[in-house]
Amino acid sequence: MYSLSTCWNSHRHTDGREMLREIRDLGFEYAELSHGTRISLLPGIMDAYDAGEMKFSSLHNFCPLPMGVNFSAPNLYKFTAESDRERELALRYTFKTIEFAARVKAPVLVLHLGSIEMREYTDKLLEMLERDEGESPKYENLCDELIEKRERRKVKAIARLYDSLRQILPEAEQRGLKLGCENREALEELPLEPDFPALFRDLPSPALAYWHDTGHAQIKDNLGFIEHAAHLESMRDKLFGFHIHDVQFPGRDHCAPGSGMIDFAALKPFVKPEHVKVFEFNPHMTVADLKAGVAHIKKLWGED
Repeated sequence: MYSLSTCWNSHRHTDGREMLREIRDLGFEYAELSHGTRISLLPGIMDAYDAGEMKFSSLHNFCPLPMGVNFSAPNLYKFTAESDRERELALRYTFKTIEFAARVKAPVLVLHLGSIEMREYTDKLLEMLERDEGESPKYENLCDELIEKRERRKVKAIARLYDSLRQILPEAEQRGLKLGCENREALEELPLEPDFPALFRDLPSPALAYWHDTGHAQIKDNLGFIEHAAHLESMRDKLFGFHIHDVQFPGRDHCAPGSGMIDFAALKPFVKPEHVKVFEFNPHMTVADLKAGVAHIKKLWGED
């Protein structure tokens, strides 16, 4: 199943039905409703769904956005927040998204799982890579500092994450919905790649799955923290779906496949027809570039 995320076009539309018709007219039978789905778009979205004009591959938490929020905000509320109130809001709007996913028969809800509250290193390291300082002692020292701090500080954040997931999972299981745990591009966000196996071991639910974002993985590869294809291979047994986009070195993502540096052919052995494959593109991407990127992937990965 191939799908296109509404992150590409939701900002241009005030009518959800017209937004989905634009995606349908590009040849997509499925769309992902992104974390930029404003409440005002819902009437048109439901009209399109009820009329059989569009099916939904997935929803991306939080969807729809909370009342009064009119911009993409997947990290608006975090499961890992120290604030009890913020965690309560994260749960409230996740449960609302689960209800909506059931209403439109989307099989999976993609989740950002939170972060470690600490100084942010990712942007600084990417800036150093742009200056060709990736082999410098300063870069290596900064990476060592990051690793030490996040290992020391992650324990409480992971405990809060697990507590949140234990509350969400029964509802997802009851509704037959998968929760896609997305790999993230920021080095401070959870789960850390080495911790994914522990997540699935500690929370052995049939509703919990791995969601692979190709761009995020490539950024982590560029930063020297993972090897992209090897990480995907390690998660193949839990893999349910993809966000597909390319990266222009070192960290410009959501580009059209084939316009950047990702070796999509190397990922092909881990891609199955039953996986949900969502193109997640920059809102400024032209239709011509979008079509070229989709064709590039289908040539390498197949039409299914």
